[in-house]
Amino acid sequence: MPRELITVQVGQCGNQIGCRFWELALREHAAYNPSGVYDDALSSFFRNVDQRQQPPLNLPVGSGMGAIQNLKARAVVVDMEEGVIQHMLKGPLSQLFDSQQLLYDVSGAGNNWAHGHHGYGPQYREALLGRLQAAAEAADSLQGFLLLHSLGGGTGSGLGTYLLGLLEDEFPEVFRFSAPVFPSEDDHVVTSPYNAALAATCLVESASCVLPVENQALGAIAGRLEAATAKGTAAAGSSLGGPGAAKAGSSGKPAGGNAAAWDAMNGIAANLLLHLTSSVRFEGTLNTDLNDITMNLVPFPRMHFLLSSLAPLAAPKDMAQLAAPRNVDQLFSDAFSRESQLLAADPRSATCLATALMMRGRLSLSDAQRNIARLRPSLKMAHWNTEGFKLGLCSQPPVGLPYSLLCLSNNCCIADTFSALMARFDKLYKRKIFVHHYTEYMEASGFEAAAECLNGLIADYRQADGAGPAPVTRMRPRGLSFL
Repeated sequence: MPRELITVQVGQCGNQIGCRFWELALREHAAYNPSGVYDDALSSFFRNVDQRQQPPLNLPVGSGMGAIQNLKARAVVVDMEEGVIQHMLKGPLSQLFDSQQLLYDVSGAGNNWAHGHHGYGPQYREALLGRLQAAAEAADSLQGFLLLHSLGGGTGSGLGTYLLGLLEDEFPEVFRFSAPVFPSEDDHVVTSPYNAALAATCLVESASCVLPVENQALGAIAGRLEAATAKGTAAAGSSLGGPGAAKAGSSGKPAGGNAAAWDAMNGIAANLLLHLTSSVRFEGTLNTDLNDITMNLVPFPRMHFLLSSLAPLAAPKDMAQLAAPRNVDQLFSDAFSRESQLLAADPRSATCLATALMMRGRLSLSDAQRNIARLRPSLKMAHWNTEGFKLGLCSQPPVGLPYSLLCLSNNCCIADTFSALMARFDKLYKRKIFVHHYTEYMEASGFEAAAECLNGLIADYRQADGAGPAPVTRMRPRGLSFL
């Protein structure tokens, strides 16, 4: 039975990643569906609409051999500035959305989480709820929502997390996966520490699972890929982070900062989502869906932030050129390297609570088991979950590759990311800089509540990182004094 996924893209960053995501999804399904029929795989992300009917009629999958009439994305598109959405509607994706899926304003949230969350959220609550319910009613077996947004600005962080709370209230049994973009340390939005901390608190409380990516890490990856492409010396069979790899700028942003580089960053984030959902869309030896991820990788409810890495790493346009020569063992080594993480973190530096290895293409379970045995000695596994590897295998590789690997790890090194965020937050808040802009929409106590929540999350991960097996106390039987 089809398992549909609804994408909710919010704010400028969320919609730019969303545009790249839909381009790549269409390309992938076109490659594996040459006959152009509306099948189960296509129905996960798209509706088949007969627009000759009034109102337009959603056509069922049926036998999976019906002709495609008009594809519409299972998506809700939201922004409080109309620029990105208007650009999208003038481009090749314009036919993928109808007006009932879109919601936009013209003034924006002014890089203010409170304006987006407490201002625009209640103002557009009914309109947002109507679009979400319409998207859910068009699904036969809805598995989850994928929220695309950033945490640095006002709309993605504020209105995005308001939407997340709305999903929790209205669809409590449906998985809520968030793919937020964390701001880098030198983010140009001076209030981004406030926005990110306030938004992250909502992610702790309302998301089923969070797959954070970071501008700094994406920029460094895109910079290395850009340099490798320019030189024509992509490291065949070796890590992008090796001695011969080109370095990004000191800010972690791609060299030149041009549109192509930012498009590459968006493409890497979009590839993460395509790989995450591949087993929902395509058949495989051992499929892994969203339920498997939350069941196996989230040992404690609040600790649901997953470190992600892709191997081979390449922007979509460079896929065949940069990725093809990589061998299987190097693939697994890259997945656990610091340079391949989509968050600036080192997975080998802290305790891994659980890991999922989601493979696509010409890989086997024996490949995974062999490499787990090879790599396990270099990984610090939780003492209560030393065999904590969840394996998934989807038969269809990404377009242009023989195989690929997505590694999702619930790793205690994420505490360093939150600690760095709280250090930037405290630097502003101890002087109460810009707080008056937020208190127009919220109580000042919201800042203390956010700090308490995130400091508590950091403490939870630190405690798990340092935890060991409890000592065994030997009991002496009473009355046996001669022992």
